[in-house]
Amino acid sequence: MVLAEKKYIPKVFAALVRVISVVRSVVAMEQGAVGPDKDCGYEGPFLKAITGIPISMEGKTAACAHFSPIGNIASACCDLWSNESVQNIKLLSGMAPTAYMEQLEYDARLMNEALKAGKLHRDVLQQLLVSSDIYTDPQALILSPVNVIRLSKELIKGDSYVANARNGALAAIDIIEEALHSGNMRLSEMEISYLPILRDDLNSIPDNESDFIEMMLPLIDGSKFIPAEYGL
Repeated sequence: MVLAEKKYIPKVFAALVRVISVVRSVVAMEQGAVGPDKDCGYEGPFLKAITGIPISMEGKTAACAHFSPIGNIASACCDLWSNESVQNIKLLSGMAPTAYMEQLEYDARLMNEALKAGKLHRDVLQQLLVSSDIYTDPQALILSPVNVIRLSKELIKGDSYVANARNGALAAIDIIEEALHSGNMRLSEMEISYLPILRDDLNSIPDNESDFIEMMLPLIDGSKFIPAEYGL
């Protein structure tokens, strides 16, 4: 996300990376982790959909550490609302950590009141949090609860972690392209140009992890690592 905000990588690529990283985090759940997950990973909604664990998320109140296109939608299904590292500097109101804690508290109060008010109010707040972000960036698009559920199904249906990661990323491309074709989301021509490239690369990945490793080894600079240390 941070690299995409700085234009070091495409936003569509950052969105796919977010989906692919879910497969890695699911391993922790398989080994007995019970959550909450780490808020700045943003895999939380997928982990919640797949395993049911409580999740920690961060969004607009993490602007002290990094800018983000998912400030509202990140809180749409969180169990714990957090922020990021805050420098201990003095602002006009007081020390920065104190100021950000106040902002965080107001967010939590609002969400807790919506929960207490009942399903109607809870659903309205969630929908507003989603609709205010969903089509502004592909990274927000994939965090919509509807899309999270759709992607989560793809992330667990394969016979290997590699296949699951590939299937999830391909489904994410489908979702992005659907949003573009419907006119709901707009992206620059440069961003759009990466979609077929990413799809072709993903389609070239085999189901079997060993086959994938063998495919990648000739492309890796052998002076940068020792394959034997990784059992290769």
